[in-house]
Amino acid sequence: MATPLLRCAAPTALTDTDPTTRFDALIVVAPAPIARSAAKLPLGEAILAAITAAAVTDASLARGPRPAVVLAVPGAPGGRVILAPTAALTDDVDDARAIAEAASAAMTRAVDAGAVAPLLAVVAPEGARFARALEVATLGALGSQWFPLEGREAGKAPAGAKCLGVLGLDEARARELAAIELGRVLCRDITGTEPERMAPLRAAALCEEAFAGTGVTVTVERDVAAYPLLAAVARASMQVERHKPCVVTLDYRPRGEITRTIIVCGKGVTYDTGGADLKTDGHMAGMSRDKGGAGAAAGFLRTAAALQIPGVRVIALLGMVRNSIGEDAFVSDEIIRSRAGQRVRIGNTDAEGRLVLADLLARGKEIAEGAPGPLLMSLATLTGHVYRAYGPYTGAVSNAPARAGGHVDALDALGELWAEPWEKSRPRREDYTMVAPRSSAEDVVSANRLASVNTARGHQYPFAFLDIAAGLRGGALPFIHVDIAGTVAEGADWQFGKPTGVPIATLAAYLARAAR
Repeated sequence: MATPLLRCAAPTALTDTDPTTRFDALIVVAPAPIARSAAKLPLGEAILAAITAAAVTDASLARGPRPAVVLAVPGAPGGRVILAPTAALTDDVDDARAIAEAASAAMTRAVDAGAVAPLLAVVAPEGARFARALEVATLGALGSQWFPLEGREAGKAPAGAKCLGVLGLDEARARELAAIELGRVLCRDITGTEPERMAPLRAAALCEEAFAGTGVTVTVERDVAAYPLLAAVARASMQVERHKPCVVTLDYRPRGEITRTIIVCGKGVTYDTGGADLKTDGHMAGMSRDKGGAGAAAGFLRTAAALQIPGVRVIALLGMVRNSIGEDAFVSDEIIRSRAGQRVRIGNTDAEGRLVLADLLARGKEIAEGAPGPLLMSLATLTGHVYRAYGPYTGAVSNAPARAGGHVDALDALGELWAEPWEKSRPRREDYTMVAPRSSAEDVVSANRLASVNTARGHQYPFAFLDIAAGLRGGALPFIHVDIAGTVAEGADWQFGKPTGVPIATLAAYLARAAR
């Protein structure tokens, strides 16, 4: 998908008359009261007077937030100004998401009004929390122009903007944001596409296409016998050729000395029926989004390749598999040895994602051995509990080495800046008790019989399972498990919500930090 061309703009762009370069709408995103905030921008007297008059006429514009409104303003780009006021953003619970959301809505409104080349102007609220306001507004505007892959391939996608100008954006930041959006587009395409079009091997083919010429090595393993837990999840799908599983390895190795290694394992369950513990009561709808972790991991690699940050090798392991129901489906009570050699008793076949991740993490641990400065992460739409506990926030659980190394605190702080806030927690003894063996027949139990939303610490205790099943427990390798079930789609609507691309912007910022 071609994203809108991102252009840096100076105040002279407001009066540009060259038909080849001029913009055709002005979007103003600013905290309330919008007239006072807009006065901080170099918009010119006529435009500022029109904004002031609109705020006087419509008091809701002064208060904010409210839906974007289109003003007819002679002399403005395209003769129109789209106002997107936010709240005053002075409360200690306000964060940069308000800026991103306002920019996204305003960009959509501008395109609906007929613009194809809008110019975005942003007033950044005071305070360190909004230090990336211009960047998150730009990403919000760009993200509004993604349309589903199925619609694009059918020729049914609406016409979007051709370019986006951003007032005050410099070239270096523009390149960074364009790279992030490249990754988010790939993430959305993998995550948001229906389960037949994005069956495991078709997802692998999309990765091969997306990474062609980028310097990223793409390896597709069709024989998954070396991943016994993943293979068990896929067992019923093996009867259907197009549903067969694969493991995709994406390896970005920059030139020169490597000082850090980031390994990201992505859960890529292309459809989750729940397996033998079948999902009921309509809970199966939207389960094609259960590949969001793999989408985010692949998107992060696409961004890393575009950024070309030196010194940090980035590897993604994508477990692409369908959790089907059939005569050969794996069932509860089975005992299966993980790649790391741990005997896993299956407690619930609908807790399949942690099985996929455990084998990928074991492979990640193997890669990390001897690698410089390794960090191991898992990305997954793993539990409904994370949304029950945190709502629209990414949940992160980490081991002691990851906390001691400052990795979790860094990601948490960066997520706040980049409008992708996290909630972090740590594993507790109760989590390990939950998965402890009940007999000498097993080393670890994968899950209880209840849904995660009905289980205390339902998104934390899977960390304990991963820690044991992947052979990580007690080691020095920093490990962070990231549950994006509550943030994978807008409005937490797995069936119809637009995939968000979370947490690619945060991971990109962390990558830049790791290279320093």
